[in-house]
Amino acid sequence: MRAWSRDLAVVMFALCLGCSARSGSLPEAPSAGRLPDSVHWVRNSAEHRAAFLQTYRLATRHLERLAAGRPPGSWAVITDADETVLDNSLYQKELAEANLSFSQESWGRWVRRRQAPPLPGSLAFLRRVGELGGKVAVVTNRTESLCPDTEADFRAFSIPYDVVLCRPDEGPSDKGPRFRRVAEGTAAPALPPLEVLMWLGDNMHDFPGQGQAIRREPDQSFESFRGRFVVFPNPMYGSWLSNPRE
Repeated sequence: MRAWSRDLAVVMFALCLGCSARSGSLPEAPSAGRLPDSVHWVRNSAEHRAAFLQTYRLATRHLERLAAGRPPGSWAVITDADETVLDNSLYQKELAEANLSFSQESWGRWVRRRQAPPLPGSLAFLRRVGELGGKVAVVTNRTESLCPDTEADFRAFSIPYDVVLCRPDEGPSDKGPRFRRVAEGTAAPALPPLEVLMWLGDNMHDFPGQGQAIRREPDQSFESFRGRFVVFPNPMYGSWLSNPRE
């Protein structure tokens, strides 16, 4: 645990850029013809690639310790989809080029294209989950109507998963009930109750009981982020945009 904590501190500056979900706050419409700096950073910076590769590698090392001695098929990793496993920066780029902001209609068209590739390090990590005997549960705030296209995107890029749990079309974005389904064994007929060893996401709401209010808490409140909670940088959009600009 101490080694993981030291290693994770190296990347926390990069990871503090932000966390997100498609149901969270949205960025302002970009200036016509100009790629926003946030999208430019995600698509073109060495730092973005390094942050994802490093974080996934550190997460793998920690997971190997957590999984040691646990029976195969008895545990799971829960991961968000967008900007954690799937890279939607092309969608953001296309919005900027057209001087448009996010809409449910354009988002639906993008998801149905099934062109969001895996982010750096995600494939190797998710494959390692399976090698260690774990299950991959994807808990996303993409809606149920977009779930078939989401799973098709995962299959198109050979991204391992065991179940994808989407948000009800007219339901709340709270992921808590879907987290509980994984633990209770009601996420899919083929899956038993599973001990969740790790959560991965780019939004504080991707983690049980977390939200933006934690930003004002003492460092001790972030103990779960020593390894069980793994956060990735997303400067493009997210619940953090609702925070006061102080």
